Amino acid sequence: MRIRFLGAAREVTGSCHLVEAGRARFVVDCGLFQGGRDAPARNRAFPAFDPGTLDFALVTHAHLDHCGLLPVLCDRAPRLPVYCTRPTADLLPVMLHDSAHIQARERAHPRHGRGAPAPLYDAEAVDRALRQVSGVPYGVPFRPHPDALVRFLDAGHILGSAIAEVRVREAGRERVVVFSGDLGQPARPVVRDPQPVARADVLLVESTYGDRLHRGMAETERELVAAIGETVGARRGNLVVPAFALGRAQELLVLLFELCERGELGGLTVFVDSPLARRATQVTLAHEEALDPSGVRFAEALRRRRLPFRLRFTATPEESMAINAIRAGAVVIAGSGMCEAGRIRHHLRHNLAREECGVLITGFQAAGTLGRRLVDGARRVRLFGESVPVRARIHTLGGLSAHADRAALLAWLGHLRRPPESVFVVHGEQSAAEAFAGAVRGLPGWTAAVPAPGEEANC
Repeated sequence: MRIRFLGAAREVTGSCHLVEAGRARFVVDCGLFQGGRDAPARNRAFPAFDPGTLDFALVTHAHLDHCGLLPVLCDRAPRLPVYCTRPTADLLPVMLHDSAHIQARERAHPRHGRGAPAPLYDAEAVDRALRQVSGVPYGVPFRPHPDALVRFLDAGHILGSAIAEVRVREAGRERVVVFSGDLGQPARPVVRDPQPVARADVLLVESTYGDRLHRGMAETERELVAAIGETVGARRGNLVVPAFALGRAQELLVLLFELCERGELGGLTVFVDSPLARRATQVTLAHEEALDPSGVRFAEALRRRRLPFRLRFTATPEESMAINAIRAGAVVIAGSGMCEAGRIRHHLRHNLAREECGVLITGFQAAGTLGRRLVDGARRVRLFGESVPVRARIHTLGGLSAHADRAALLAWLGHLRRPPESVFVVHGEQSAAEAFAGAVRGLPGWTAAVPAPGEEANC
């Protein structure tokens, strides 16, 4: 078996792994590179292989760093079968059409003049790619190739997220290669906990937070209550919340629902200023079979209009701009989650310079992103060509991460009946990946490698 690590190697975006096993040749994920100055060039260089030689492709979930280059891949391989879970198949149109729209809008921006690069793909390319996608239920084995039997298990990261278990025939014997995808932290709202895996001869495991532990959920809830109470209550400002439209936005809504139900918060006015988050929430609520009990209760309350707080999903640019006239009392959830694009940048421009306001960081912020600069304590940031002072308080809610921490990752590995022959630690910045690989090597009989970008391994 040969594996090439084409993305998410010593970094957290651009997930893509090319596998040759037996007579099967396939790719797992084809994600966008995000953050950093070289990301556009790396996206345009995709793919670094001949897509026409692939037998099939697997997509672990619908975040763009795992699926955002699918239209490019399918344009180069128009007959390539693509498989994912059924919820992911419903989310891909939402995420990829939004990506195409953002690229078209970016090209039309006056700052680019006539030298704007062409979008990676347009809406028509998205539609063509989606015709190649098949949604498969969790836990049901399928055979995309005579030498490969695939099963998707719930990764507990976002709706539809999957662990891909691939059984391949090589030299007359069966070997199991497992791709963790992005693993969720157990006991979080909305989605179910990650499912255990009993056997892996070759394992690729993520390590986004492989070098640290998350705060407990009780402490995270206290921090959320404190951030809202301090900003919206005591200081009479607005709380601006950058959030991934798929996953984090729904998680925040369910958590606010639970806190208001318990009487720990009250009188909230919450705006979800993201058409993408609105559509992702609609898909989420349509898949109650994939939700945990808290997610199901929120879905039913929203459907019956019995929420314990005021919730408004804004759709038009005019509705979004109207929020900026609100000087106090609003919790504004908007994308993007790392503050790199979208409506969140407008809300930051109107609130960052106001010391009575707050910004609540709820997820991982990749190196090179605006969100990371805020977390790292930047005193000024550039927004729309302006230098904006950072006077608002920056709150971080690390315990709400949709990624498993070191303890949860190690606990998930502990379900394997014996150590894999080969373990590759991926999807983590180099320091986190190396730290987690060291922890894995500390397990009796385990080895672990941290592949470099473009590296090929024989295993």
